[in-house]
Amino acid sequence: MNRHDLLTAQLPFTLRDAEFPNLGAHYRGKVRDNYTQGDRITMITSDRLSAFDRVLTTVPFKGELLNRLTTFWFAKTQHIARNHILELPDPSVMIVRKLRALPVEVVVRGRLTGSLWRDVEAGKGASAYGVELDPAMRRDQAFEKPILTPSTKEAVGAHDMPISPREIVARGLVSQTQWSEIEEKALALFAEGQRHARERGLILVDTKYEFGVDEKNGLWLIDEIHTADSSRYWILEGSDDRFARGEEQRGLDKEFVRQWLIRERGWKGDGPAPEIPDEVRVQLAERYCQLVELLTGESFIPIVGDTRARIARALDTVRNVRATP
Repeated sequence: MNRHDLLTAQLPFTLRDAEFPNLGAHYRGKVRDNYTQGDRITMITSDRLSAFDRVLTTVPFKGELLNRLTTFWFAKTQHIARNHILELPDPSVMIVRKLRALPVEVVVRGRLTGSLWRDVEAGKGASAYGVELDPAMRRDQAFEKPILTPSTKEAVGAHDMPISPREIVARGLVSQTQWSEIEEKALALFAEGQRHARERGLILVDTKYEFGVDEKNGLWLIDEIHTADSSRYWILEGSDDRFARGEEQRGLDKEFVRQWLIRERGWKGDGPAPEIPDEVRVQLAERYCQLVELLTGESFIPIVGDTRARIARALDTVRNVRATP
């Protein structure tokens, strides 16, 4: 079978519910199921697809593909920011250090596009982030230097809200000292991501970072980094010409589904969520596969099978090893 057929064959086996009650206290995010026991968290990356802060469906091998990119980038950026990863018992599972997650998401943008451009079109601009934009800027235009547009981190099903650095500190979400370090780390991580992406024929357009702190208030990078869920990637070749002509950029990320929802269903997150056709789910999986291969330089060969059963076997092995005297 070719890869399209393998991705299609995996549709019945995608992991939507990653409930493993014996793993510890459970917290379910939009994509990840986290289980806390002692000083560790077992983080299971499901195949759930969220868009506009709503969980919509699943995508074949999505959890495994996100984990592959996250672990690749964690290794590549550990000289910039220490991260929480400890073990990888399964392609879709990370065992990580327990930290206190900070209640903000740090979005770094290199271009005026995506939700920020939609805000500009709607007359909102970027003032909610404490950023003033040049009114002459066009869609997809590069900023002179990357900007930060943070948001609050809300519960699943609620919309994350834009917030300025001044308000973050004023509300006590983080201290001024912490925010200064977060800003420095985020911009350095983004610069490294852009550099490597360009070497691989891609543009890292924007991305999201999350941070946590340990018992001594030390800062750690957590969750995921530079994945197709948390980032926007464009194909470098021909991007300047597409911008000059006002054409859509060629992307390899979740924006494909956002644009499909807007264009085909007129949906931006409010009201009943539309059903995502199987072919759209497979097309997104193919984009994720391409991105993983381009960034890591390694082929991804899908192995069709029951994702939940595979994870259960891996976690049983971990438990048995730890129980061995």
